[in-house]
Amino acid sequence: MQFTVTDAPARERFEARDEAGDEAGAVVGFVTYQLTGSIIAYTHTEVDPAYEGKGVGSTLARAVLDDARSKGRTVVPICPFIADWVVKHPEYESIVVRSTRKIK
Repeated sequence: MQFTVTDAPARERFEARDEAGDEAGAVVGFVTYQLTGSIIAYTHTEVDPAYEGKGVGSTLARAVLDDARSKGRTVVPICPFIADWVVKHPEYESIVVRSTRKIK
């Protein structure tokens, strides 16, 4: 399967589309985010149940992290899927914040 991922800033999310399926061009998954300056927090990942296990989530994760890296952003992986994916792909660790602390 071939998926394309694009940023939809008006909806604060990246969308994955199936370019070859029966419903070519349909959104089959997305990652929502909040952007503040150079910090991007990925808050939720969702994949259409018909596409689960077909690589949509991993395609989205790689695309959003590559995008953050190319733009010099720091990533806060609030979404458990993105956080777990980064653990399995340590090449992205340098752009990820793993913990926060209170500032007095």
